[in-house]
Amino acid sequence: MRTMMAPKMKTALFVIVHWVFQYAMCRDVTLPNGPLFRVAGFRLALPCQVSGYEGSRTQEFEWFLYRNDAGGKQIGVVSTRDKGFPYAPFQARVRNGEVRIERDSGDMVRLVIQRLRAEDEGKYECYTPSTDSTYQGNYSALVPVKVIPDSLQISYIRSLTSQPVPEGSELTLTCSSSIQSEQLTHLSIVFGKRGGSERSDSGAGSEVSTIREIISIDKLLGVVPGRFYKKRYDDGEITLEKRNGEGGQGLYLMKMKAVQPDDAGSYFCEASQWIRDPDRTWQRIAQRTLDIGNLTIQQLAESLGVVSSPRGEVTLQVGSPLILTCEVLGLASEVNSGLLVQWMKRGSVSSDAVGSGGVEVEVARMSPDGTVSWGDDLSRASGGSLEKVSEGTYSLKLFSARPADSGVYRCVVSVYAGRKNPSLSIPATLTQRSEGVTVNLKTKDVLVSAVARLPRGPLLKRGSTITIICNATATATGPVQVQVQWLRRPIPEPAITRNSGGAPLDAELVAQPTLIATLMYNGVANIYVNDSEISIDRLSAVSYRLRIHMSTVENQGMYGCRAEVWGQDPHGGWYDTGAKAESNEVTVYLYARAADLLLIPLVVGVSSALFVGIFIIATVTCCFMKRLARQRAPK
Repeated sequence: MRTMMAPKMKTALFVIVHWVFQYAMCRDVTLPNGPLFRVAGFRLALPCQVSGYEGSRTQEFEWFLYRNDAGGKQIGVVSTRDKGFPYAPFQARVRNGEVRIERDSGDMVRLVIQRLRAEDEGKYECYTPSTDSTYQGNYSALVPVKVIPDSLQISYIRSLTSQPVPEGSELTLTCSSSIQSEQLTHLSIVFGKRGGSERSDSGAGSEVSTIREIISIDKLLGVVPGRFYKKRYDDGEITLEKRNGEGGQGLYLMKMKAVQPDDAGSYFCEASQWIRDPDRTWQRIAQRTLDIGNLTIQQLAESLGVVSSPRGEVTLQVGSPLILTCEVLGLASEVNSGLLVQWMKRGSVSSDAVGSGGVEVEVARMSPDGTVSWGDDLSRASGGSLEKVSEGTYSLKLFSARPADSGVYRCVVSVYAGRKNPSLSIPATLTQRSEGVTVNLKTKDVLVSAVARLPRGPLLKRGSTITIICNATATATGPVQVQVQWLRRPIPEPAITRNSGGAPLDAELVAQPTLIATLMYNGVANIYVNDSEISIDRLSAVSYRLRIHMSTVENQGMYGCRAEVWGQDPHGGWYDTGAKAESNEVTVYLYARAADLLLIPLVVGVSSALFVGIFIIATVTCCFMKRLARQRAPK
C-alpha cells in the first residue's frame, strides 16, 4: 500500500512546485497608481516596467491611449519595435520627437509627451508583447491621466538695468506668482543666477557657464539656500520673504545685503507647480522661468584710494605736535560700509636709517564702530588722539612728539563693503595702504659720559658690603635727567682654544652682563635680582651709588654702569633722547675671612689626631691578642 502511494505523492509534489514556480515567474507589467493630474502644455512622463518574463533581457513596449470621448476606442501612441505603430493623431508628434519612448533599461521605459494637450487626457496602456514559453501573468497595465488647465502665472515688478552697481550695495529682487487649480497643488519659487564660469571636466582648460540657485521657497514653504550661498544665508546677508500681493498673487522678495564681484550675472525667477501623486511622491507638473535682468558689479578695487598727508617728509622739533591725516577716496555714497583705519609705523630714532628697516608696528586704530585703541605704547592713549574729522577723513595727533616717534607712517584702511558693523568672523572686502610719510625729529645735542669705580677701603671679604660708585655727567641745551643702570657679568675664566695654525691660544669666555638695578630719571629705584640685599641712591648731581649688603661668593664679578639721558619737552613731559654711555668695568673679588682661614687647619689637625689615635689603639690591641693566644696554647 505504501509503495503505491509514494509515486502519487511525488507527482502531486512536483505539480505543486511547478505551479508555484510558474506563478512566481509569471509576467507582470506595472505603471504608477492613478489618477495622475498633469498640466496642459508641460511634460508628461509615464514609467513602465515589466518583470517575471522569459526570453531577451531587452523587452519591447507598446503604448495605447483610450480617450474619454472616444467611447473606449484604442489609439496607438508609440512603440519600440514598429515605427509605423502610431495612429494618425500621434504620427506627426512622434516624428518630431514630441512624443517618444525613453528607455531606462532593458525592461523599463517611460512614455514622454513633451507638451501635453487637453485631448491627451484618458487612460494610457503599457503593453509588452510576449516572449514567454507560456502565456501567464499580465502583459499590460493601465493608468488614467487627467489634463488640467495651465494657471501658473509669474511676473516681476522691476527689472535690473545695465547700470553698474557698486560692490557692497544692497540688491532687492521681486517676483510675483500664483496658481488657480481645483486640485490641491503647491507652489515653489527659486531665485537663481546665470553667469560666471567653471572648468569643465570634459576638456582641459574649457569653461562652461554656470546656473546657480541662490535661495528658494520649496513646495512645503521651507526656505532653502543654494549650495554656494549657505554661509551668507546663515550670516543673514541673503533673505527671502513672502508677502501677499495684489489679486491673490504671492509676492516674493529676495535681498542680498552686500553684493560681491561673483554676484555679477543674469538673474531669473523660477516658479513651479507641484502635486502629490497617489503613491505619495511629489511631482513637478508645471514650471515657468522669468528673466529679471543682468547685474554688473563695479568693483571696489577699481575706485578705492587711500591718501595720507602731509606727503613726503616732515621734520619737527622734539615736543612739537605731530598731526597726520588719512583720506579714503572712491567709496560709493549709497553703500553703507564699515572702515577699519590703522596708522602703522616702521623705523625709529634707534634705526641706522630712518624708515630703512625694522618691524612695522601699529600706532593706533579706529574700528568700524568708532572704538579707538593704541598699539604697544599705551602711554600714547593720554598723549594723542585718533579722530574722524569728516566722512572718509581721519586725523592722528601726537600732542608731544618724542624721538621714538620718528619713522615712516602709513595709513592702512580695510573696507567692509555693505557691512557697517561687521562681525569678527567676516573678512574685509579690500585693504589698501597709503604712501609713506617720513617723520624726522630734531633731538637736542647731548654729551654723556659714565665712569665706574670702587671706593678706597679695606679688602672686600665675604659678608661685607660691596659699594660701587658711578659718576655720570650729561651736557645739553635744556633740562635733562640721567637714568643709571648697574650691570654685572662673571669674572672671565681662561679657556684653551686653537688658532688657525693649531697652536694653543689662551682666551677668555665673555658672558653677557646681567642687569642688577636701575635708578630711573624720576628717582624710582628698580631691583632686578633677589639673591642679595641691594640698595641704590644718588649721592650728588653726578654721583650714583650701588650697595650690596652681606655679600656672598655669588656677588663676585665685573661691574659697570650705563647712563641714559632723558630730556624734557616744552609741555613738561620726559622722553628718552637716545643718548647713552657705557662705563668701564671694575672687578669685585671677595676674600675669605680670618675665621674661614683658621677653620681649614683646625679640621686637618683634628682629622690627623683621630687617625693616629685609632692606628695606635689598633696596633696595641692586635699585639695583646696575639700574646694572649700563645699563652693559652697547650705545651
